[in-house]
Amino acid sequence: MHPIKRAVEYKGSVEFTRSELVGILAFSLRLMDVKTAKELIAKSLEEGLLEEKDGLLVVNKSLLAEEEAEEDLFNEMVTHIADSLGWEREEVLEGIKALRERYGDLDEKVLAYLLGMDKGVDMSRFKEKLGV
Repeated sequence: MHPIKRAVEYKGSVEFTRSELVGILAFSLRLMDVKTAKELIAKSLEEGLLEEKDGLLVVNKSLLAEEEAEEDLFNEMVTHIADSLGWEREEVLEGIKALRERYGDLDEKVLAYLLGMDKGVDMSRFKEKLGV
Protein backbone atom coordinates (compact mmCIF):
# COMPACT_ATOMS: atom_id res chain seq x y z
CA MET A 1 0.00 0.00 0.00
CA HIS A 2 1.26 3.48 -0.86
CA PRO A 3 2.62 5.35 2.20
CA ILE A 4 0.41 8.39 1.50
CA LYS A 5 -2.67 6.15 1.46
CA ARG A 6 -1.59 4.65 4.78
CA ALA A 7 -1.29 8.18 6.20
CA VAL A 8 -4.77 9.08 4.91
CA GLU A 9 -6.25 5.97 6.51
CA TYR A 10 -4.39 6.69 9.76
CA LYS A 11 -5.62 10.28 10.00
CA GLY A 12 -8.99 9.81 8.31
CA SER A 13 -8.46 12.90 6.18
CA VAL A 14 -6.75 13.90 2.93
CA GLU A 15 -5.41 17.18 4.37
CA PHE A 16 -2.17 17.46 6.33
CA THR A 17 0.28 20.07 7.45
CA ARG A 18 3.75 19.25 6.17
CA SER A 19 5.10 18.48 9.66
CA GLU A 20 2.01 16.40 10.48
CA LEU A 21 2.48 14.21 7.38
CA VAL A 22 6.19 13.74 8.13
CA GLY A 23 5.29 12.81 11.71
CA ILE A 24 2.68 10.28 10.64
CA LEU A 25 4.95 8.64 8.06
CA ALA A 26 8.07 8.60 10.24
CA PHE A 27 6.84 8.25 13.80
CA SER A 28 3.22 7.10 13.99
CA LEU A 29 3.35 4.53 11.19
CA ARG A 30 7.14 4.01 11.27
CA LEU A 31 7.22 3.55 7.50
CA MET A 32 10.41 5.56 6.91
CA ASP A 33 12.82 8.00 8.49
CA VAL A 34 12.23 11.76 8.52
CA LYS A 35 14.54 12.45 5.56
CA THR A 36 12.82 9.83 3.40
CA ALA A 37 9.39 11.16 4.40
CA LYS A 38 10.41 14.68 3.34
CA GLU A 39 11.74 13.30 0.03
CA LEU A 40 8.47 11.42 -0.54
CA ILE A 41 6.49 14.61 0.09
CA ALA A 42 8.68 16.59 -2.34
CA LYS A 43 8.36 13.89 -5.01
CA SER A 44 4.60 13.63 -4.44
CA LEU A 45 4.24 17.41 -4.85
CA GLU A 46 6.19 17.27 -8.14
CA GLU A 47 4.05 14.41 -9.45
CA GLY A 48 0.78 16.04 -8.38
CA LEU A 49 -0.09 13.34 -5.86
CA LEU A 50 -0.03 16.10 -3.23
CA GLU A 51 -1.12 19.68 -3.81
CA GLU A 52 -0.37 22.62 -1.56
CA LYS A 53 -3.48 24.67 -0.74
CA ASP A 54 -3.69 27.35 1.94
CA GLY A 55 -0.63 25.98 3.74
CA LEU A 56 -1.98 22.41 3.75
CA LEU A 57 -0.94 19.39 1.74
CA VAL A 58 -4.02 17.89 0.06
CA VAL A 59 -3.96 14.39 -1.43
CA ASN A 60 -5.14 14.01 -5.03
CA LYS A 61 -7.41 10.96 -4.56
CA SER A 62 -7.60 10.01 -8.24
CA LEU A 63 -3.81 9.99 -8.64
CA LEU A 64 -3.48 8.01 -5.42
CA ALA A 65 -5.85 5.39 -6.85
CA GLU A 66 -3.67 5.21 -10.00
CA GLU A 67 -0.54 4.78 -7.85
CA GLU A 68 -2.26 1.95 -5.99
CA ALA A 69 -3.19 0.23 -9.26
CA GLU A 70 0.42 0.47 -10.46
CA GLU A 71 1.67 -0.92 -7.16
CA ASP A 72 -0.80 -3.82 -7.50
CA LEU A 73 0.58 -4.54 -10.99
CA PHE A 74 4.13 -4.59 -9.64
CA ASN A 75 3.16 -6.99 -6.85
CA GLU A 76 1.33 -9.19 -9.35
CA MET A 77 4.47 -9.29 -11.52
CA VAL A 78 6.73 -10.14 -8.56
CA THR A 79 4.39 -12.94 -7.50
CA HIS A 80 4.21 -14.31 -11.05
CA ILE A 81 8.01 -14.36 -11.38
CA ALA A 82 8.47 -15.97 -7.96
CA ASP A 83 5.86 -18.65 -8.66
CA SER A 84 7.27 -19.38 -12.13
CA LEU A 85 10.83 -19.77 -10.87
CA GLY A 86 10.05 -21.33 -7.50
CA TRP A 87 11.71 -18.36 -5.79
CA GLU A 88 10.74 -16.42 -2.69
CA ARG A 89 9.43 -12.86 -3.23
CA GLU A 90 12.56 -11.51 -1.54
CA GLU A 91 14.75 -13.20 -4.16
CA VAL A 92 12.78 -11.54 -6.94
CA LEU A 93 13.03 -8.15 -5.21
CA GLU A 94 16.80 -8.63 -4.85
CA GLY A 95 17.01 -9.42 -8.58
CA ILE A 96 15.08 -6.24 -9.36
CA LYS A 97 17.40 -4.27 -7.09
CA ALA A 98 20.43 -5.67 -8.93
CA LEU A 99 18.92 -4.61 -12.26
CA ARG A 100 18.30 -1.10 -10.88
CA GLU A 101 21.99 -0.87 -9.99
CA ARG A 102 22.90 -1.91 -13.54
CA TYR A 103 20.33 0.11 -15.51
CA GLY A 104 19.72 3.07 -13.23
CA ASP A 105 16.43 4.55 -12.13
CA LEU A 106 13.99 2.74 -14.43
CA ASP A 107 10.41 2.20 -13.32
CA GLU A 108 10.19 -0.80 -11.00
CA LYS A 109 7.56 -2.48 -13.18
CA VAL A 110 9.88 -2.31 -16.20
CA LEU A 111 12.69 -3.76 -14.09
CA ALA A 112 10.42 -6.60 -12.98
CA TYR A 113 9.45 -7.24 -16.59
CA LEU A 114 13.12 -7.32 -17.64
CA LEU A 115 14.02 -9.69 -14.80
CA GLY A 116 11.22 -12.06 -15.77
CA MET A 117 12.23 -12.00 -19.44
CA ASP A 118 15.90 -12.51 -18.54
CA LYS A 119 15.02 -15.57 -16.44
CA GLY A 120 12.80 -17.08 -19.16
CA VAL A 121 9.46 -16.36 -17.50
CA ASP A 122 6.47 -15.81 -19.81
CA MET A 123 5.71 -12.14 -19.17
CA SER A 124 3.34 -11.72 -22.14
CA ARG A 125 0.31 -11.06 -19.93
CA PHE A 126 2.00 -7.91 -18.62
CA LYS A 127 3.18 -6.61 -21.99
CA GLU A 128 0.01 -4.67 -22.83
CA LYS A 129 -0.38 -3.27 -19.31
CA LEU A 130 3.15 -1.86 -19.50
CA GLY A 131 2.79 -0.59 -23.06
CA VAL A 132 5.88 -2.56 -24.09
